[in-house]
Amino acid sequence: MAATIEADYLVVGAGAMGLAFADTLVSESDATVVVVDRNDRPGGHWTTAYPFVRLHQPSAYYGVNSLHLGSDSIDESGLNAGFYELASGAEVCGYFDEVMREHLLPTGRVTYLPGSEYLGDGRVRGADGDPIEVIARRVVTSHTEIVVPSMRPPAYAVAAGVDVVAPNDVPGFAEPRDRYVVVGAGKTAMDSCLWLLRNGVAPERVTWVKPRESWVLDRGAVQPGRQFAQAVMRDFGNQLTAVQEAESLRDLFDRLEAGGCLHRIDTSVEPTMYRCAILSAAELAELRRITDVVRMGRVASVEPGRMTLDGGVRDVEGSVLYIDCSADGLGSEPPVPVFDGDRIALQTVRTCQPAFSAAVIAHVEAAYPDDETRNSFCEPVPYPHEPVDWLRMTLAFNRNQMRWFSDPDMLAWVDAARLNALHHVTANVSARARERIVSMLTSQLPAMNAKLETLLADG
Repeated sequence: MAATIEADYLVVGAGAMGLAFADTLVSESDATVVVVDRNDRPGGHWTTAYPFVRLHQPSAYYGVNSLHLGSDSIDESGLNAGFYELASGAEVCGYFDEVMREHLLPTGRVTYLPGSEYLGDGRVRGADGDPIEVIARRVVTSHTEIVVPSMRPPAYAVAAGVDVVAPNDVPGFAEPRDRYVVVGAGKTAMDSCLWLLRNGVAPERVTWVKPRESWVLDRGAVQPGRQFAQAVMRDFGNQLTAVQEAESLRDLFDRLEAGGCLHRIDTSVEPTMYRCAILSAAELAELRRITDVVRMGRVASVEPGRMTLDGGVRDVEGSVLYIDCSADGLGSEPPVPVFDGDRIALQTVRTCQPAFSAAVIAHVEAAYPDDETRNSFCEPVPYPHEPVDWLRMTLAFNRNQMRWFSDPDMLAWVDAARLNALHHVTANVSARARERIVSMLTSQLPAMNAKLETLLADG
């Protein structure tokens, strides 16, 4: 006979979004919550990430709303020098463990079931294999699953005698190789290339298989702290000007690049990918040192001495280590309503900030009376895959911002939320300057959205 647990909410997954939701909900209501997670510790995909992974956004606005991550310090050395700290994967996992053990569980209103599998319809298979029934008013799930390379084998054929590893295994790989082949064009591949260079591998010994070129964001434009407020607002102004003056999609991205809002590693190649990756200028410069870039599509197979790609065969001489970074990362499920009967589907409601988005959803759940109102504040912002998604994301987020700014209570909460990047701008200026910033945004967003809709229709 199954054990039974009754609660107001069943949260499936103890990753960043699940914990950010639970933290805000428990902080702002008297709700009871059951958190079910297949891992044996909190942190979601961070628990299986490669050991050299770091946040690519500042620690200051990552995690949960009630607990700071990091020490709000500025790095003095390395490729992030001059910018606010980026927590390591180990630090993030330790932080989420602290969130669970020292902030959520002590409330007495959170039940945590690690090592357990949610089977649907309130049914859970516990860590010991025994069934558990959770009776909850609402089930909260993440609408998009994150898949990192260590979670699955390479999506191409690997012949005997060829070493292919996930980035997790690179630091401990015993034997140096003549050549390191990094497969993939996303942030994991960028991190792997930077790790190789940082650890003394000459750029001439690195081959980078890039099926696509990607637009990346400038870390200098997403910094907290008073000293960066002007740069953050300048970046928004440059985005606004680029949209207003653009005559086509291609022209828009040319203007965004000229204004420093977006960058690409290889300026001679037109990007066909955008995934919210963030790099510093120093990291861009390092990655540009790798000149052996293979642009022949996706890898189909690897065998001793060569690899076969969509566009042909490439010989690879000497001893070789392939580093597989080809996992998709974020899925591509179409957005659905966040609030729907007995379901809450966690999705981003602010561009490139999943943790803040989950906290917004929890606040709206606790503070507003019905799903129609709640959904009006939480239009899903689609995860990006291709450059045109920059427009779709900006359009949806702007609509959310306009609704938040029109409601005094919502505006006050958003303005005070630690996880909100804009909070770190308005929190460090006078009340009068804050009002000017909000007024400027409120007045400019409708015209910006109208032009974005025109560009999307013409594109």
